[in-house]
Amino acid sequence: MNKSNTLVFLNRIVQSRLKIELKGIEQELPTYLVNENEKSELIDFIQSNNLSFNEIITLFLALTPHISPNFFNILIQEYLPEGGEFPEFGGVKGKNHRGIIPTGETVLYILAGNDIEKRIEVSKLFDESHLFARKNVLYLEPVETGEPKMSGRLILEEEYVELFTTGKISHPKLGADFPAQLISTKLEWSDLVLSEKALSEISEIETWLRYNDSLLNDWEMHGKIKPGYRVLFHGPPGTGKTMTACLLGKYTNRDVFRVDLSTVISKYIGETEKNLSNLFDKAANKEWILFFDEADSIFGKRTNVRDAHDKYANQEVSYLLQRIESHAGLVILASNMKSNIDTSFTRRFNSFIEFENPGTEERLRLWNNYLPPKATLDERISLKEIAKNYEITGANIVNIVQYACLKTLEKKSAIIGYDDLMKGIQKEYSKEGKMMRQE
Repeated sequence: MNKSNTLVFLNRIVQSRLKIELKGIEQELPTYLVNENEKSELIDFIQSNNLSFNEIITLFLALTPHISPNFFNILIQEYLPEGGEFPEFGGVKGKNHRGIIPTGETVLYILAGNDIEKRIEVSKLFDESHLFARKNVLYLEPVETGEPKMSGRLILEEEYVELFTTGKISHPKLGADFPAQLISTKLEWSDLVLSEKALSEISEIETWLRYNDSLLNDWEMHGKIKPGYRVLFHGPPGTGKTMTACLLGKYTNRDVFRVDLSTVISKYIGETEKNLSNLFDKAANKEWILFFDEADSIFGKRTNVRDAHDKYANQEVSYLLQRIESHAGLVILASNMKSNIDTSFTRRFNSFIEFENPGTEERLRLWNNYLPPKATLDERISLKEIAKNYEITGANIVNIVQYACLKTLEKKSAIIGYDDLMKGIQKEYSKEGKMMRQE
């Protein structure tokens, strides 16, 4: 159903209700029928979620102000040409939007009229257990204390507004309201050099990503196993933790968001929980992978309570535990040291995967992987010897290769020089405060 057809059908529904209630004309509300030849994101959503008539109309009501600002004003004016109050219909005006924005009262009136029992039944569309709430589709805006809940504005989540009007959803941008950034990689699984044990454990995550829905739904395991999957990647920097998260997303068609802990953690009481709440609320019911890099800073061991600040810091950890454990997707925590993570977290992990510093064979594979395929090496360069003699990580090797290649291009040469490569290795050693053995 395209946007024009949506408005035409909703117009018939509202007109029918107004004739029933205001003119006493007995009639049934028009039936909604899906045109099998018409395709859109809106129709896909209706069909895939098997929405009822009441749910479809509620969805249309929430969407309408975004595609036809004056829709409800025109209908009301037809029945109240001289103006006046129409409290039964509900609806409010926004700060900038001058048309009528439907409220919960609007939904009750259009779907149930003045039938009290039907209104009570329709109001269940806004229960926390309803699909609209569970999938963060739409909700009623909270109202002032003492005012009826149903007088709250009917809000369609921004992502669904975008999906139903443009056919796609933009990725959220890193900011105060969303403390995470989309990350990806152009590398392949063959570029990931890890131990056989680590690769085997990573394949278990990939299996969960591919088959969890079947396990929960087809095998009816809902309620018997916890939602989501929680993994700890631990090991030295530069050993492939971020790359692995990106590859898991790439090969299972999922977006990977790296959580920016600097924007999550706040010195102001309550702000950290608010920032995390925004993140998990946004990620709910999406097939995202959440990657908490350097997780020690917020998921570390709880402190002894010496003052109010320590007490609140521990409360934040408890809040995180609860949100991570209830999140239905994949959450990856990355730490340089497993011992830095609070044991109350470790009990809740499905898997621990150690990312070790590469050995000689792994380093040789990394050198061969990251050097340009067409690169010609100085005859003095022996990758086997370099891999044997210099204990560095994959991230170090990438930096060294980049440095040596740029120096080669600067010299307008086609051969990567021995001195440039060794200088690159020396720079990496110096960055980490290590002494380089002279050959």
